[in-house]
Amino acid sequence: MGRPLEGITVIEAAMWAFVPVAGAMLSDLGATVIKVEPLTGDPIRGLRSAPGAKGAEAVELSWECYNRGKKSITLDLKDPAGQAVLYKLLAKADVFLTNFLPRARTRMNIDADTLRAKFPNLIYAVGSAVGQRGPEGDKGGYDAITYWARGGISSALTEPDADYPVGPAGPAHGDTLSGSMLAGGICAAIAKRAMTGEASTVDVSLLGTAMWSMQRGIAQTMIDGTDNFPRPPRNKPNNVLTYNYRTKDGRFLALCMLQADKYWAKLMHLVGRSDLADDPRYATATARRENNDTCLPELIALFESRTLAEWRELLSQQDGQWDVVQHIGELHKDVQVVANDYIQTVRCTAGIDIPIVSVPCQFDGVVLAAGQSPDVGAHSDELLAGAGFSEDEIIDLKVKGVVF
Repeated sequence: MGRPLEGITVIEAAMWAFVPVAGAMLSDLGATVIKVEPLTGDPIRGLRSAPGAKGAEAVELSWECYNRGKKSITLDLKDPAGQAVLYKLLAKADVFLTNFLPRARTRMNIDADTLRAKFPNLIYAVGSAVGQRGPEGDKGGYDAITYWARGGISSALTEPDADYPVGPAGPAHGDTLSGSMLAGGICAAIAKRAMTGEASTVDVSLLGTAMWSMQRGIAQTMIDGTDNFPRPPRNKPNNVLTYNYRTKDGRFLALCMLQADKYWAKLMHLVGRSDLADDPRYATATARRENNDTCLPELIALFESRTLAEWRELLSQQDGQWDVVQHIGELHKDVQVVANDYIQTVRCTAGIDIPIVSVPCQFDGVVLAAGQSPDVGAHSDELLAGAGFSEDEIIDLKVKGVVF
């Protein structure tokens, strides 16, 4: 089976996580992604955050995850000779993908106007912090500060009396979502160009993606004139069947039975609490909300009376929606994760097999296989030769320090 983007070439001049995530996704979808790195390599290579793994000193999981399947060439884009090499690569490319700040792109002659004048059919894609217009259009940003903090997500998750705001859920949480959004925009631009012949400029920001994910709350705060999306106090949920309950063995169950009256009576009979099903104080969602002070403690005690395994068995016998609050280290053993190939193994350049999460979109029931991430400049000679440079010219570029 061919991949959807086979035949598409992407030139990626980007570092860290957000925009490289988009390149990784396009690579998995079948595009040839050429990563243009500075002579010292993308700085994310140096994080080395995989302690405990055999050979971990040679592995940076962020690099491996977000740069899988790409080809690497090193270029000094501050040097006109390096820019000339880039232009030769772009002559055969469909997409230019970058996260350099506007002033840097202008200095290096890789801004949209310059490249569009040279390559009118080129799709120009930018990942920015807060959008390219406005007084802060030239401002940089990162996942933790721009997406998580400025985007309102941290505040929305933090309890009003907390000492500190809730931090990010993990490395590159907002980067991966924003990069996926950027990859989707690029795919749409490729389709538009195929249908109309018009090449677009695509711009996705960390701030804009955060707002997209928080849009329901943003709309309500604007209508209500409040600073935060209103949440009921933890001990007074609007619906006791949309709540997290602790089990006897210290695990948690997440219930999300939005049509609570549809499930209440059957669930209570099933778990041996017919008295709650028949109690008029709890007969309807409205009644349960009005009698929350007595209803919720009953359910808290009920769920704490059985282990997670016992609740799995019981809850699987009814139609209401629920699931287990899993630890991320449990996901690779999840039966649905295994059945759908949501995790695959890739041999990295250090010679170590590492787990990689598959791109979530599958085609015709087939998972998109991830490729190996490249060493610094691993494909420089190959790409230069493919762009028409002779062996002597390649050597000369290396001698001059244009290419590593």
